Amino acid sequence: MAQDLTPQQIFRKKAAGEPVYDDEPQQHHRHVISVLLENSIGALNRVANMFAQRGFNLESVAVGETDDPTVSRMTIVTTGNDRIIGQVLKQLNNLVDTLRVEDLSEVPFVERELCLLQVTYTQENRKELMDILEIFRGKVINITQDSMMFELTGPTSKINAFVGMMQPHGIQEIARSGRVALARNTPFGT
Repeated sequence: MAQDLTPQQIFRKKAAGEPVYDDEPQQHHRHVISVLLENSIGALNRVANMFAQRGFNLESVAVGETDDPTVSRMTIVTTGNDRIIGQVLKQLNNLVDTLRVEDLSEVPFVERELCLLQVTYTQENRKELMDILEIFRGKVINITQDSMMFELTGPTSKINAFVGMMQPHGIQEIARSGRVALARNTPFGT
């Protein structure tokens, strides 16, 4: 394949993380994108349709009102090479309801995710479950005779680790919110 490409094309492909040779893997990167949009009917639908129509990968979406009730913040997690992410950002900026688009992966940011997890418990494993929950700084939010429901917030890596620790105990149900994120203010530098 590289024999058919000019040096400029090879340079561009390498810069975008695209394979130059057939046996090279694509270099996909995870990006967290913050979108401020007008809080109007169909705004979320237009974003979802944009992703679906163009075949962009959509890992997570979280949407909520900001301090201004006419504006919503949408946090999108997507993966792709630099060219695909560039297209995603450009297409998001072109949507009619979009006020601002920011790729948080390019700046320091804070992210959180909410997880509700229901697990089977017995008298034998109750102390171990509570010890794990304490380590992860979670809360018990519901309890029955044979199950406990936990609430945990934190970065995705923390949620993934908690879920992994709970799997041997018999997870009955799990619900995750998806990520919310804001750029981090760094008054003293990075």
